[in-house]
Amino acid sequence: MSRNLIAILRGIRPEEAEAVTAALIEAGITRIEVPLNSPDPLRSIAGMARSFGADAEIGAGTVLGSGDVRAVADAGGGFIVAPNFNPEVMRESVRLGLDAYPGVLSPTECFAALAAGAKALKVFPACMMGLDGLKAIRAVLPPDAQVLMVGGVDDGNFGQWLAAGANGFGIGSALYRPGKSVAEVAADAARMVATYDRELTTW
Repeated sequence: MSRNLIAILRGIRPEEAEAVTAALIEAGITRIEVPLNSPDPLRSIAGMARSFGADAEIGAGTVLGSGDVRAVADAGGGFIVAPNFNPEVMRESVRLGLDAYPGVLSPTECFAALAAGAKALKVFPACMMGLDGLKAIRAVLPPDAQVLMVGGVDDGNFGQWLAAGANGFGIGSALYRPGKSVAEVAADAARMVATYDRELTTW
């Protein structure tokens, strides 16, 4: 089962990346992002893609320029996540055949990103839009537009966001932070997957 969850491994080091990736896949999270402000992120992405490319989608986050998009593609990454909507990043992602998840917050950004070929909208930070904001913007977006909430999201509020119109989530520090053990990541990932599956059947 492919879940609409992205694990955000901000700060992960190459020497731990593959073990954490294996734990996430085992728990049921198969879309995994390494933000480019992590230590040696392209090395992590390359190793993860090489070892797990058949079982998971490996990509990069905090992508701010078109040169970064090319570097991620060269490392074997398959998707691009940005904190903002940057037309140049979008164009290069589409040109290289990478799925693009631009960061958006306003209706203008949402519609511009969809027109530019976004695979899904990354609402960031989700806490700024809030549940009422999501309900309002969901009412005017195309029904098939995918909306992922990122920033202040965890398994304690999955149900509320899904009820408001979210399609999925990007999960950062609630799932991984530097210094957290692989066993802790595995346990938290399993709990979040179980909650997501349960809440998804409700909506």
